[in-house]
Amino acid sequence: MEQPGYEHAVIGPTREHVGPSKGDRLMRMIVSFASLLLLIVLLAGCASSPPAPVSDRDTLQPAERSSPAVSGAVPGQKILRTAEHQIGTPYRYGGSHPDRGFDCSGLVAWSHGRHGIEVPRTAHAQSRKASPVDPSQLTEGDLVFFRFGGQRVSHVGIYAGDGRFLHAPKNGGHVSYAALDDPYWQRHLAGAGRFAGRD
Repeated sequence: MEQPGYEHAVIGPTREHVGPSKGDRLMRMIVSFASLLLLIVLLAGCASSPPAPVSDRDTLQPAERSSPAVSGAVPGQKILRTAEHQIGTPYRYGGSHPDRGFDCSGLVAWSHGRHGIEVPRTAHAQSRKASPVDPSQLTEGDLVFFRFGGQRVSHVGIYAGDGRFLHAPKNGGHVSYAALDDPYWQRHLAGAGRFAGRD
């Protein structure tokens, strides 16, 4: 007999909600894995380059070199001078603007874009679209491409003359010079090129 004011309680498991089914959990895992894989692919650009050696030549500022004035310079020199104004700007993966920092291909795309030359956004795409240049025939503003442990180009710099190039090297780094004849860079050099509109 029931007592007034009391209701029956159900003790034990019920069939209401017991959590996601195995199929739901599997689908969530697949979506999470696919999202993670996409993120890894997107982050593979310049961030994949191993740290480069530092030499005394890496820290020279543009004022320490003799160079023609930008107004009378050829397009490659103008691109280089524009990039040199970014020396010291922090590296930032995916960065393509002085206010937010640069990665290697972002520095190249931004410097060219300031002179009306549109280039692809990634180092790999830049290497595929650039007109090839023999590395022994480099001029200021040409691009130098590097490959690290794979078939794809994953790093790019702007040739600065005197055997040096300007680049945004790695996390924690800043836009700076590096010596192209350094054995490290020579070992990873994949080629050189320039973009139409420069000729």
